[in-house]
Amino acid sequence: MVTMAQRIVELRSERGLSRPALSAALGFPRMAVEKFETGRQTPTQDQQEKLASFFGVSVLYLRGENNDRVRMDDWMDGAFLDQPSPAPEAPKRAPRPAAPAGEGTMFDAFLTSKKFQEALRGAVLEALRSPEGQALMEKAVRREMGK
Repeated sequence: MVTMAQRIVELRSERGLSRPALSAALGFPRMAVEKFETGRQTPTQDQQEKLASFFGVSVLYLRGENNDRVRMDDWMDGAFLDQPSPAPEAPKRAPRPAAPAGEGTMFDAFLTSKKFQEALRGAVLEALRSPEGQALMEKAVRREMGK
């Protein structure tokens, strides 16, 4: 099995780049590629994606998980593509008995507390005052006016 370190060496050599040159081209610290190639450090997910994009290969190829340079999926993604998967059925549940009067759950008490309701109201108003909230309100009003 090919390791990620071996793949990085292979791809860098194909391009005729030095370790510091590759680090600089990708905006990594100067010694990063050396650490990746010697196995002293594993690239983060973001760094793996940058390396793969730079070399024009898939992340799976870079990691040594497959030998196809361009295949972007893994062995599970393509499973049974030609067979439509049935939608899962919702489990049948028995109706939950109502709590006797005066007995609620702890969550019910939390939801009905004045402090929680004030905090929720404040958060909603703050969101609605934002530019995104204003745009959502404008869209909702226009939709209702068009009915």
